[in-house]
Amino acid sequence: MIRRFDDSTALLLIDVQKGVDDTSYYGGPTGRTNNPDAKDHIRTILKQWREAGGTIAFTRHDSIEEGSPLKLSLESGQQLDGMEILPGDIAVSKSVNSGFIGTPLALELRRTGIKRLCVVGFFTNVCVETTVRMAGNMGFDTYLVHDACSTMNSIGLDGTDYDPQLVHDMAIAGLHGEFCTAISTQDALGLLTADASHLERVQGNE
Repeated sequence: MIRRFDDSTALLLIDVQKGVDDTSYYGGPTGRTNNPDAKDHIRTILKQWREAGGTIAFTRHDSIEEGSPLKLSLESGQQLDGMEILPGDIAVSKSVNSGFIGTPLALELRRTGIKRLCVVGFFTNVCVETTVRMAGNMGFDTYLVHDACSTMNSIGLDGTDYDPQLVHDMAIAGLHGEFCTAISTQDALGLLTADASHLERVQGNE
C-alpha cells in the first residue's frame, strides 16, 4: 500500500520551461520527444495539488552552456503555460542536472516538513533522473510520475539514434524499485485523497 499524499508530501516540478520543446538542440536533426501528453498530465496534477493546498516546488534550469535554450534570461527559459510559479511556492535555479546540487532545495523542503516527493518534469533521463536518484539517496520517500515526464531521442557513440520512448523507459526502469516508486498520473491524483491499497511502495537503497 502507498499512503495518501499528505502535508509531508511536495509536488516537485523539474525544469518545466519552454526550452524543453527545442527538439533540434537536444536531439539533433532527427530531434523528437516521447509522451506528447506529459504537459497536460503535469498541468492536471499541478492544478489538483494547488486545490488540495499542498506544497509545490520547482527547479528552473539556467544553463551555462552556449546556445542552450534553458537560460532564465531568454524567453525559452520561462515557464511553460499553466506551470507558473506562484507566491508561496519553493523555487530554485540550477545549472547542473540535479536539483539538489548548488541549491537550497533540500533545506527548503525540510524546513517545510517535507519527507515525501511526487516528481514530474523534463527530461526523464537527465535532470529528472539525476534529481530522483539524489532524492532517494537523501532519504526522501520519492514517487516519480512516469507519464508526466518526457525526454528526447539520444545519439549513441556509434551514431545510433535511440528512440525517445526507449530512452524514457530505460530511465524509469533504472529508477523504479531502487531510487523511487514509479506511478501513473491517475495514481498520483488518487493519492491526493486516499491511500492506494492496490499499489506497492518499492523504493530500495534504504
